[in-house]
Parts: sequence; structure tokens; C-alpha cells
Amino acid sequence: MQVSVVTLFPDRVADVVRYGMPRVAVEQGALRLSLINPRDHTDSPSRRVDDRPFGGGPGMVMEAEPLARAIATARAAGAGPVLALSPQGARFDQAWARRLAALPAVTLVCGRYEGWDARLQDAGVIDAELSVGDVVLSGGELGAMMVIDACARLLPGVLGNAASPVEDSFSAGLLDHPQYTRPVQWRGWAVPEVLLSGDHAAISRWRRQQALAHTWTKRPDLLEGLSLSPQEQEWLRAYIAQQVDEAKR
Repeated sequence: MQVSVVTLFPDRVADVVRYGMPRVAVEQGALRLSLINPRDHTDSPSRRVDDRPFGGGPGMVMEAEPLARAIATARAAGAGPVLALSPQGARFDQAWARRLAALPAVTLVCGRYEGWDARLQDAGVIDAELSVGDVVLSGGELGAMMVIDACARLLPGVLGNAASPVEDSFSAGLLDHPQYTRPVQWRGWAVPEVLLSGDHAAISRWRRQQALAHTWTKRPDLLEGLSLSPQEQEWLRAYIAQQVDEAKR
């Protein structure tokens, strides 16, 4: 997978492939990172890429031409879709990560200041916007690094266990079940007995129930529209009734 990132701070984004799964992906040849600085594509002697907004207002706006040239450089190398990191974009989630990880290439554009000249989208230079949350950051670099990390771990052969990404939170529409490791007893707290039973069917059932419970408790919105078996629906109703009853005590 080729990932091109258009950014004013290439050294910062480069850090994402120096650690963790992105580093493994690069070492295995599953991921290639290309960094393109708009300052290298401006005619300004001072390498300026921003200017004051028409109509007045605070802050500066990234100029269209340097960004367009930088994106054209990425497209010439087979850039794939051009996605700009923006709080106004579509919400980036695990489904987006799977979709992007299946592509041969993608270009991520990191905005700065008050954003970029809107004509970049009018002219089709930017294909779409992605948001990593309802929050305004100083720039798109952290968001781009998050996208790269999420996609890298989904690339074939990157994770040691092929089942790991399948069992992650959000992969099946639910949050992950709780995890435990040694020792069996820790400060008076014990590992659930079912996990020590060796009964794989019981363990699988317990994990699914715990995933449902975690999702209802922490992110009930994820349950909307999710297809549950009649048995799972019955168990979830019983769990909710139990929690409501305990809350009343």
C-alpha cells in the first residue's frame, strides 16, 4: 500500500512508521510512505503557502496552487483517492480503515491554519474529507498518522496473528471483550473461571456476551441496526434489565 502525505511537517508524520505496526508494515514491504511538502511547490521566495482570507477574519488560509501542485506530484506516482483531514469530513472509523487498507494507494492532505482554499474541492483536486473526531487540531498531521496506523495493522501479514484484526473492537460492530493474562490472582481480583476452563465453546459464548455488555454500557449507539441472533437479543435484554434493577437499589 502506497500512502502519500501532503504536509508542511513531513518529519513529524515520518515518525508514524518508526514504531509499532506501521514500522513492521514498512519492513515487510506492505506499506510505503511518501511525504510531500507544499513549500517545495510554491513560487514564493520565502516558501510561503498561506495568505489572508478574502472577506476578512482571523487566521490564514492555505493557498490553492502550492497544494494543487503537491497533490499533482502524488497523483503522478499513483496516489489513489485524495483525502483531506478535516473536522468537517466524514467520520473515520474501522470500516473506513478496512476500505482504505484494501486500496493500492491513498493520499492524505494535512491542512493547517484556517484550512485551505475551497476551490481545491470545487476543482476536484481533493476527492473527499475525513475527520478523526469532533475536535479541532492544529493541523491534519495527527489525524493522518492515525489513519496510517489503523490501515497498517490491517495489511496482510503485518500482525502476527491473522485473527487479531477480526477480533478487534468495531470489526464485528461491537466493542472488544475484556482481556486477561497471568497471574490468575492479582490484588484480590481473579480471572473469570470460564477462561480457565478449556471449554472453547463456553469461552466464545462468554466473550460474545461481554462484548455485547461492553458495547451497551460504553457505546450503545453501535447496537443500532446491528443484527443479533435471537439468543443474543434475549441475553442482552436480560443484562439490561439486571443493570436497571441494580441501579434502582
